Amino acid sequence: MNRNLLGIVALIAVGMTLIIGLAVAGSRPSNGQTLPVQPPVQTAPVQMAQAPAPSTADLLADRVLGNPNAPVTILDYSSMTCPHCAAFHTETLPKIKEAYIDTGKAKLIFRDFPFDQAALRASMLARCAPAERYYPLLDVLFKSQGQWSRAADPVKALAQYGKLAGMSEQVINACMANQALADGILQSRLVGQDKYKVEATPTFVLNEGAATISGAQSFETFAAAIDKLVK
Repeated sequence: MNRNLLGIVALIAVGMTLIIGLAVAGSRPSNGQTLPVQPPVQTAPVQMAQAPAPSTADLLADRVLGNPNAPVTILDYSSMTCPHCAAFHTETLPKIKEAYIDTGKAKLIFRDFPFDQAALRASMLARCAPAERYYPLLDVLFKSQGQWSRAADPVKALAQYGKLAGMSEQVINACMANQALADGILQSRLVGQDKYKVEATPTFVLNEGAATISGAQSFETFAAAIDKLVK
């Protein structure tokens, strides 16, 4: 190998050494110390906020069907196991709703008046449902009254309807064990007896006693009473 060739090889070797050295130097800070290795950032799992359980007062609050400012208020004292109450809710109430509630002339407020344990448990279940599902669940329970009220275990049968309404088993169990809720519903019955002299179901109190309708009555009976109060 001649001297020219050896010189070229030497220059190439020096160049490669410089390139490698610059590459290594570029990966270090200017003071020559090795950069510390950063551990991966640990992020805490996102915790989903849970809505607080409703208070007993919230569960017992009036559920208003219709415009809260409607001029006529119908207090519906009914027992969930009463056949005449079921007939009103499945046959007469839809007509009242179309003619008076949906038009803003009247509003209905359901007041629990249980006559037995099955009715009490059904009222508790409905009040533990989300407020917007209260009347739809009442409607379903009245329509299926013959099934769950005559079941060997009405509470177990009611739980199935609660699940259909979107309630978890945990919520249903807690609801059925809520003695304060049960006491509040029974107190509502006592108020109906003492204040409005309710003795049987269904009984309907219009505008704080301006009119009272008892028993299984026709749509025409309700229409006549409501029309007098609207004018």
